[in-house]
Amino acid sequence: MENLKFNENGLIPAIVQDADSGDVLMLGYMNQESVDLTLSKGEVWFYSRSRQELWHKGATSGNRLMVRELWLDCDGDAILVKAKPLGPTCHTGERSCFFQRLSGEDTA
Repeated sequence: MENLKFNENGLIPAIVQDADSGDVLMLGYMNQESVDLTLSKGEVWFYSRSRQELWHKGATSGNRLMVRELWLDCDGDAILVKAKPLGPTCHTGERSCFFQRLSGEDTA
């Protein structure tokens, strides 16, 4: 925990990945309290930048994210959450928040 590097607003980006399929589901931000809650409760918590408050993912929709593993990147400034989604992750009802392709062509 001492290796976490929060930004000037006390936040760290957290990428959520489906633990079974490997699909990237969403990106959120965590503060120290939401990291602690995620670790202690086994469900994903974020800090909502727009509402300026803690956010328990799925608290209203029931589409929670059950934690399997948490990983820290090599610089300590990003978290990878491997989770089991209980329902769609995106507020639009999509399985993942990454369902809109930016370009119609392969860029590689």
